[in-house]
Amino acid sequence: MFKSLLIVSASLFVAICGAQTTKPTPKTAYHPVPVADARQANPVKSTPESLESGKKIYAYDCASCHGATGDGKTDVAKDMKLPDLTDPAALKDRTDGEIFYVIKNGRGDMPPEGDRVKSDQLWKSGQLHPLARQKESSRREAIKLGRLPATHH
Repeated sequence: MFKSLLIVSASLFVAICGAQTTKPTPKTAYHPVPVADARQANPVKSTPESLESGKKIYAYDCASCHGATGDGKTDVAKDMKLPDLTDPAALKDRTDGEIFYVIKNGRGDMPPEGDRVKSDQLWKSGQLHPLARQKESSRREAIKLGRLPATHH
């Protein structure tokens, strides 16, 4: 009888401990941007100099994954699901604040810039993205003026 009680108790213990095991939270593709951050306006005035500075930051920190033109077709990014930043639809619903937040804090496989780069420099690199949101005719004009790199399809 004592042996039966011990076996039943051990079985219940194992069943209870097994039921309380937590599963790791699965990774999701959705990473919300806090509302206050999404509503931030770009405090840096867009000038030829700020765009040039943004291009330099992009070339140094972003192009290895996103590509020189922003199309995301690089060896580094071949297994990542990166948006084609040359497609005006890719960022058309994103605010400057959302873009800044993602650049600063990272997202998914994209590492954060954090405090490594000054905020005004991040805003300058973010100025390139509104150009990608423009309609195709405006994009062609921006390319002609040297504000946006030409795409190679």
